[in-house]
Amino acid sequence: MNPQLHETIQQFAASNISDERKAQLQPLIDFIQQKKNSAQAVRLNFICTHNSRRSHLSQIWAQAMAFHFGIKAVFCYSGGTEATAMFGKVHQTLAAQGFEVIQLSESANPVFAIKYAPNENAVICFSKVYHHDFNPRSDYAAIMTCDHADEGCPVVLGAAARFPVRYHDPKQYDNTPLMDAKYAERSLEIGQEMWFVFSQIR
Repeated sequence: MNPQLHETIQQFAASNISDERKAQLQPLIDFIQQKKNSAQAVRLNFICTHNSRRSHLSQIWAQAMAFHFGIKAVFCYSGGTEATAMFGKVHQTLAAQGFEVIQLSESANPVFAIKYAPNENAVICFSKVYHHDFNPRSDYAAIMTCDHADEGCPVVLGAAARFPVRYHDPKQYDNTPLMDAKYAERSLEIGQEMWFVFSQIR
């Protein structure tokens, strides 16, 4: 794992997560454990409205934490109910926390490769609808990371199960003095919860 990212992970602790939040994460833990027990691939699709902030953070941290805990055959994706672009502060925040960020294309909706370890496959990130051809068509967990997508998307096509794991949107702090701190805070919150989820897999 990237050394700086490894240092970031060392600050994570189960004691930082409330019992209420752990209970909300438990169904997702159970889904992953059941797939692992039956030697099936674990496909996780993190969904938010615009696939620009929270869903990307969740996808990247989940993939990194699966690797950190040695959980094999985990494949993480993200999508939205509409496509926009991965917001710049997201990949800047991830880079500051130890991920390697490589921009692969220049466009209104650029493609990024995010690496958590030098010799592991990068997580490919760009904004897309959750049912885009890049993502799995069926037998995946739909993890709803925002209220709007969870409430506005009652049926997620092809999902084997859906789990509400909602996070507050750091967008509200865009172009304010708190922007850097709030994006870092949200990324670490998501990272810590994905750390907890995969720490529970046996």
